[in-house]
Amino acid sequence: MMRSLILIAAIFTALTAWGQEAQLAQQYFRDGEFEKAAVLYEKLYKQSNFNDFYFDRYVESLLAMEDFDECEQVIKKQLRRDPDNVQLYVTYGKLFERQVLDDKAEEQYRLAIEKLPRDQFAITRLANAFMVLTKYDLAIETYEKGSEVLKDKEAFAYNLGELYRRKGDSDKMIESYLNSIEANPGRTNSVKSIFQRYLLPEDYQELQAQLYTRIQANPDAIFYPEMLSWVFIQQKDYSNAFRQVRAMDRRLRENGGRVFRLGEIAANDKAYDAAIMAYDYIVAEKGPSSSFYIDAKRESLRCKRRQLVEGYDYSPEELKQLEQEYESFLGEFGRSKLTANIILELAELEALYINDLDKAIRLLNEMIAYPNVNPAIQALGKINLADYYLMQGERWEATLLYSQVDKAFKEDQLGHEARFRNAKLSYYTGDFQWAQAQFDILKASTSKLIANDALDLSVFIMDNLGLDTTAEALQLYADAELLVFQNRFDDAFSKLDTLQQRFPDHSLKDDLYYLEAQIYRKKREYEKAAELLQTIIDNHKEEIRADNALFELAELYEKQLGDTEKAKALYETLFIDYSGSTFAVEARKRYRILRGDNVQ
Repeated sequence: MMRSLILIAAIFTALTAWGQEAQLAQQYFRDGEFEKAAVLYEKLYKQSNFNDFYFDRYVESLLAMEDFDECEQVIKKQLRRDPDNVQLYVTYGKLFERQVLDDKAEEQYRLAIEKLPRDQFAITRLANAFMVLTKYDLAIETYEKGSEVLKDKEAFAYNLGELYRRKGDSDKMIESYLNSIEANPGRTNSVKSIFQRYLLPEDYQELQAQLYTRIQANPDAIFYPEMLSWVFIQQKDYSNAFRQVRAMDRRLRENGGRVFRLGEIAANDKAYDAAIMAYDYIVAEKGPSSSFYIDAKRESLRCKRRQLVEGYDYSPEELKQLEQEYESFLGEFGRSKLTANIILELAELEALYINDLDKAIRLLNEMIAYPNVNPAIQALGKINLADYYLMQGERWEATLLYSQVDKAFKEDQLGHEARFRNAKLSYYTGDFQWAQAQFDILKASTSKLIANDALDLSVFIMDNLGLDTTAEALQLYADAELLVFQNRFDDAFSKLDTLQQRFPDHSLKDDLYYLEAQIYRKKREYEKAAELLQTIIDNHKEEIRADNALFELAELYEKQLGDTEKAKALYETLFIDYSGSTFAVEARKRYRILRGDNVQ
């Protein structure tokens, strides 16, 4: 027993000493003390039965010392011990390169490839050794020879893709990665990520061409059309993407799932025509038996609505047509808790675009009373209903509904939204101090949008109350805002004229221009809106509305006035000159999109 303990203790002591020497050698190597490192690595190399790691470190130390003769002897001995280790020829070639003996180095590299064993791990190690030396052509040759040796032409396709990427050969990179997918379709998502990261816009044309060639040569391989549809999505060519997914849906006799997902992607990117095309295909070809039928019909309706109202370019006839489609949907699927969201949307269409407030209010009162309706949808219905009552001048009905939602969802975003609107109602009616107190509380809201709006209004009230002890100017401005909310634009202009006549030098001048611009936007008189926003930018750069004016003017040029260069310049000014603005991040994103960057 005692002898065993003594033996264990001796082994433990030896291992500890060995570990300490390895750490010390590593420290010497890191510090550039290669002579000391070489002594220890030689010892460790021999004690460890010629371990590869210690061999490599020993050789690196000798090379750093330029002890080329000793280094060559060590490499030759290792080759005699391990003649099948072709990576040693790379080490030998590196020695010759350090001595500027390029022909001899090339000879060793050639020997490594010629002696390549039928061993996938050894092939990969050799290619990696060449890659570390940035000898990409030799690494490529290694994998190509390795494929021949293993009799598997796609064995190293993925590795070759990475090497061609490093070489900057996009065409061969694409070819190799597509080969790797053919060998292992499970790599598709990984390859997509690589393409997304490294391909330039013009490279996608080559990828598209190669995919078409492969689809013709191998029509049964489903992963190629899948990849092609993905390429079209990257290029935002949703119409061609739809053709691909529709063909796959029909060929595989699917239930419309992949077509529906494409519709969602297109809709999120505001490509509404393509999204509607995808959803309508499911409705027309799959019918009620598809699990996506109801969702597709609903999303098609929503896209048509968003296409109209976001474009700011619609006729009364188009609005009526959309209203009829909503009514048709409700006629098919009924009016209940299951269609409450659609009723919300229809009510908004009636109130804000068709200007039928009575119908909107009737719809929402009915929806709120449905049995077992989702509480969040019911609360949103109450908030919208309060808005519509306020548009009709029914302030008490509005504040009652806002207060109900605030109480029911006190710590929820819905509750914060209701409290914000209730505070704004108080602002409209001239109770500025109470409104400001509520805005100050809402500055801590978890909703960034509510918090930012609350901060803006709190500062706005504080600035203007401090300058006008009677608050008359602020009251006139609040009256005008309420009139704009109620779509009473002529009355709003009249109120703003009164404000300007009574208080010609008041600091509200930029706010007055801003509110007038909002009226012209709602009236779709975009040139007039643009002139007013430009006035704020030119003459009121330091005022609170400056960044709002920049962002909204950029939006007008981008979406309504068709001058993307002007929009791009305005977005750039916003995120550079007003970097602390809440619009800065979105402005940078839109600038990059207009510049042609691939922004996700």
